[in-house]
Amino acid sequence: MRKRIAVLGTAALGFIAIFLLDGGTAPPAQAQAQAQAQGGSARAPASVAAVAGQIGGQDIFGAYEPVANWPQDLAELPGHEKWTWGSAEGVFAESPDRVFIFQRGELPKIPAPRPRRTPEFGPSLAFPVGAGRVPMRNATTASPPANGGTGQIAEDGLRLYTGNFGVDAQWEHNLVVVNAQGKIIEEWTQWDSMWQRPHSIYISPYDPEKHVWAIDDHKHTIYKFTNDGKKLVQTIGTPGVLGADATHFHRPTFLAWLPDGTFFVADGYNGTRVAKFDKDGKFLLDWGQKGVAVGNGTSPPWDTRPGYFNNVHGIAVNPDTRRVFVNDRSNKRIQVFDENGKYLYEWSIGPEPAQIYTIYMGADHALWGGDYGTSKMVKWDEQGHFMYAWGTYGIYPGGMWGVHQISVDQEGNVYVAEVNNGRAQKFRPRPGANPAFLVGKPVYSAWK
Repeated sequence: MRKRIAVLGTAALGFIAIFLLDGGTAPPAQAQAQAQAQGGSARAPASVAAVAGQIGGQDIFGAYEPVANWPQDLAELPGHEKWTWGSAEGVFAESPDRVFIFQRGELPKIPAPRPRRTPEFGPSLAFPVGAGRVPMRNATTASPPANGGTGQIAEDGLRLYTGNFGVDAQWEHNLVVVNAQGKIIEEWTQWDSMWQRPHSIYISPYDPEKHVWAIDDHKHTIYKFTNDGKKLVQTIGTPGVLGADATHFHRPTFLAWLPDGTFFVADGYNGTRVAKFDKDGKFLLDWGQKGVAVGNGTSPPWDTRPGYFNNVHGIAVNPDTRRVFVNDRSNKRIQVFDENGKYLYEWSIGPEPAQIYTIYMGADHALWGGDYGTSKMVKWDEQGHFMYAWGTYGIYPGGMWGVHQISVDQEGNVYVAEVNNGRAQKFRPRPGANPAFLVGKPVYSAWK
C-alpha cells in the first residue's frame, strides 16, 4: 500500500513539473499529433511563443492576426471612387461594432505601378522598391497640412499645404465610424470645415453618456460632442490661439482620465507641459518645462532633467495609483508623476531608431507604446521593465508604419491608426494566445 502511494506521489510530482515547465498550458492537439508523427514527444516543449506549442511560423504579429480589408476603402462610397484614406491620426473603439477613425482628409487612390528602372534619376535606381512591401507615399506628408512635428507653425493651418485641393487631396471624411466588419456606418462630415489638423479621438470610460472627445492640435483645442455627433457641447482651449494657461494650449496631443472624471492633457507638440482639469473642464494645475538642447541649443542631445519635456506626445494614467505616465517623445523616455506633477521616476524607450509615438494603459496596468522607428508594439510593466514586443514594418495587412493611437475593445481586438501608412487597422487575438502577450483590455467603468 505504501509503495502504491509513493508511486502515485512521484507521478503527481512529475505532472506538476510538466505543468510548470509548460507554463500551465497543455499543447494543442495539432502539436501533439505532429510531434507523434515525427517520432518525437507528444508534449510540446516549453517556449516563448505567443501561442504555446505552435508548430512552425513566426510571431510576426505577436498574439494577433490582422483583419484584412478592414475598414472598407473610402473609394467604395458613392462619388469617392478616386479617393482613399488620408493620414489616420486617431482611432477609438466604443465597442467592436462602433469604432471611430479620425484622419486628415482624403488622398487620391493611386494604383501601385510595376517596378521599373528610373534612369532619369540615376542608373542604379528603380521605383517602386519592393512592390507590395514598401509604400509609394508617406501619407502624413501627403495629407493636409503636410508634416506636423515639433515646431510647425499651427497658426497657418491649412495654408501650410502646398498641394491642390481636389487633385492632391480633399478635406472630407475627417471623422467616420465603422462597424465590426469595417463598413462605414456614420459620416460626421458636418464638422469637416471646423478641423485644421485632427489628432486623437476618445470616449472617457467614466462617462455614462459616452461623449466623444476630439483633439485638433493646430486649433489648440479639445472638442466634446454628444455621442451621436449632432451637438458640440464643450470647447476647451481657445480655437486658433496658442498659449500655456487655463484657457490656451500649444498644439495638444492626447488625453487620459481618472475615475472621478479628472483628466490630463498632453500639451503637446510645441507646448512642454501636462495640464490637469476637473470633470467639468475647469483648469486645476499644470507642470513641465521646456527642455532646451544641450550644446548648440538647436539639436539633440536634449535637456533630460526630471520634469523637462521635448514634445509631450502621449499620456496614460493608472486609475488605482493615480500615477501619470508621460511620453517625452524627443527625449526617448517615459516620465512618471503623481497626479499633481511630482516627479517619481522614468525609463528609456531605447536607442535609435526607437521613437514612441503614443502610449496606452489597459485595465491590467501594463503600458504599451507604438514605436514609429521600429514599427513595433512595445510592452513595459509600471516600473518600466521591458516585457514583450511585436510587429513589423510594411504596407501589407499587419505591417505597420507610424502607429499614432491605440485602442482596444471589450473583446480584446486591437486597433491602430497609422499616420504614415494612411489607414486604421484591426488585429484580433489568435486562438489560444497567451494572455501575457495581449494588449490589456481597457477600463470600462461607467458603460459597457
